[in-house]
Amino acid sequence: MKKTTGMDRATTRKWRAATQAVRGGTWRSEHGETSEALFLTSGYTYDDAQTVADRFSGDADGMTYSRLQNPTVAMLEERIALMEGADACRAQGSGMAAMTAALLCQLSAGDHVVAARAAFGSCRWLVDHLLPRFGIETSVIDSADDGEWEAAIRPNTKVFFFETPANPTLDIVNLRHVCDLARAHGITSVVDNAFATAALQRPLEFGADVVAYSATKLMDGQGRVLAGAICGSSEFIEDVLLPFQRNTGPNISPFNAWVVHKGLETLSLRAHRQSESALTIGEFLEARAPRMLHPGLKSHPRHELAAQQMDAFGPIFAFDLESKNTAFAVLDALELIDISNNIGDARSLMCHPASTTHANMGEEARAEMGVTDGLLRINIGLEDPLDLMEDLDQALKVAGL
Repeated sequence: MKKTTGMDRATTRKWRAATQAVRGGTWRSEHGETSEALFLTSGYTYDDAQTVADRFSGDADGMTYSRLQNPTVAMLEERIALMEGADACRAQGSGMAAMTAALLCQLSAGDHVVAARAAFGSCRWLVDHLLPRFGIETSVIDSADDGEWEAAIRPNTKVFFFETPANPTLDIVNLRHVCDLARAHGITSVVDNAFATAALQRPLEFGADVVAYSATKLMDGQGRVLAGAICGSSEFIEDVLLPFQRNTGPNISPFNAWVVHKGLETLSLRAHRQSESALTIGEFLEARAPRMLHPGLKSHPRHELAAQQMDAFGPIFAFDLESKNTAFAVLDALELIDISNNIGDARSLMCHPASTTHANMGEEARAEMGVTDGLLRINIGLEDPLDLMEDLDQALKVAGL
């Protein structure tokens, strides 16, 4: 394997974002292929015993086992790190594998985590159920209240964990404030950036320590594979995360890595086009829904902050109807938009979070974070926005709205 001419790290870091998304992390074999190769192998062979010994000891570079390194996976990791502005990246088998690894790799019994209450249901499950089982204390706060972050700090606080925009309520966290606060107290900030990706928001530029992803979403962008990623400093990735990953194995498959790697080439184009359409449709729906949750709309309480932190507002937003029955009636009347709990897809998708993505949280926890029985979350795809608005209009009319 050889890297393309000029593909040393110093050169690739000088490239602009669009170039990095297409050319970053490109290695070529002696065949000179233009599309990155897919290496479906679990192990590797060696010319002699000393070579393998040197690789396992760290005295020589090279592949040893695909739970540790794989050329296809390594290309994906290099490209994501470049786009994120991170020293390094480790790809994971799914978004939740990434969130779990990003937390457990650095936490021990007796540590304390401050987490945002507005979060994906499985992320809240980690905070509410998994971490406490291992003696890790947790506090859940209103992430949109800057003062609550500092008030929640304890002497044993080790991690701030949050997503922005949040799933599904689109809460916006003040990245600069929270990350600076974390640094001042020796706390590691872990940011779930799945709703935006590096195409729309780069938390490391605001002082975040670790950025974690469900690459299943916008990075793949076509609903094909499960994938995750964790980005950060070389010290965190190599010294903190890698020992955990090496010995627990939440690795991505080479095939899934290859699919996401190709998806990154069009990520910015898709994310910006879908964001533009989402804003148009959000404005259309604002007059029809009792409550709109879209950071791109001026009615959002943190619209100005979102505009400062994001290049565009993303393809995902939510709106609240009067009841579960009304929400279900809208879903059942859709003709073009699919009912699905995925996001980031090129197809427009809608779901009812209270009965799907956040069903396992319980009614009280959902109410605390603002996930009502009438809330609908929508992912705007690449279809013509006029067709999507016509479908939403007729579905709302069927539901009596």
